[in-house]
Amino acid sequence: MFLQRLKPWMLPIAMLGGIIFHSFMEKVEFIAPYLIFLMLYITFCKADFHRLRVSRMSLLLLLVQIPGSLAAYYLFLPLGTDVAQGAFICVFCPTATAAPVITSMLGGSISALIAYSIISNISVAFLAPVLFTFLGNGGNMDFFDSMLTISAKVIPLILLPLIAAVLTGRISQRARHAIATHQQLSFYIWAISLFIVVGRAVTFVMAEPIEMASEMILIAVVAGVMCAGQFYIGRRIGNACGDKIAGAQGLGQKNTVLAIWMALSYLNPISSVGPAAYIAWQNTINSLQLYFKSKKETKQR
Repeated sequence: MFLQRLKPWMLPIAMLGGIIFHSFMEKVEFIAPYLIFLMLYITFCKADFHRLRVSRMSLLLLLVQIPGSLAAYYLFLPLGTDVAQGAFICVFCPTATAAPVITSMLGGSISALIAYSIISNISVAFLAPVLFTFLGNGGNMDFFDSMLTISAKVIPLILLPLIAAVLTGRISQRARHAIATHQQLSFYIWAISLFIVVGRAVTFVMAEPIEMASEMILIAVVAGVMCAGQFYIGRRIGNACGDKIAGAQGLGQKNTVLAIWMALSYLNPISSVGPAAYIAWQNTINSLQLYFKSKKETKQR
């Protein structure tokens, strides 16, 4: 009962906690990838792999996500590399682990959403090393060494939860079903992850000189444009394919915890302001969608 009452407040509590205790995050940031692994594993356990199909909607959404992220980068590049990277990661990032929950609440198809989520995550796993090496900070490493280093961290982080979920189903359908019916665990793990990555992002932002404030505000505004644009385009694609809700949530609702972690790890750290701001933008849109749906249902009664 207490956790249910606390749930609507978990997002602001996690973000506020990360801001307040940001100076301690360096000691616990090493657990962030493990938490991301658990979130993806719990989400993938809900998927019925025998029924999942690569649909026309999934392919269209992927065409927006991958080429669209590069288009966003070059569109905003005249405003600066940091702004361009912030826009890029807001589009390139895969679907949120919480997206099936919101999709279900709005009346969309969970199976269609999970199918795209898997395709989205697999695409990011294989393309991230190349794109991050090309767009990010490779340091003194050459392109190939940098790509291998990123591959060793990103690919297992995204693919191993998928493999683990498949193996769990093969070994024990009962165990997989038990995990699948406890999706709320993913929500609380997500809150802890958010607490850590927001704290790390705040640390980087506060270390920046005050002269960078205007650029950070610009990155946050660009993130809002990317968020609204993806929800709109996803809805249009979904509507054309018979499920506007799954389309909108699949493209618009992002795994911002993963996005912040990737931005801090492989891009200019200040670009993490983009996905950090995206958290507020996407949750504002989700809250409005749930409000209007509830209002509509009340009128129909």
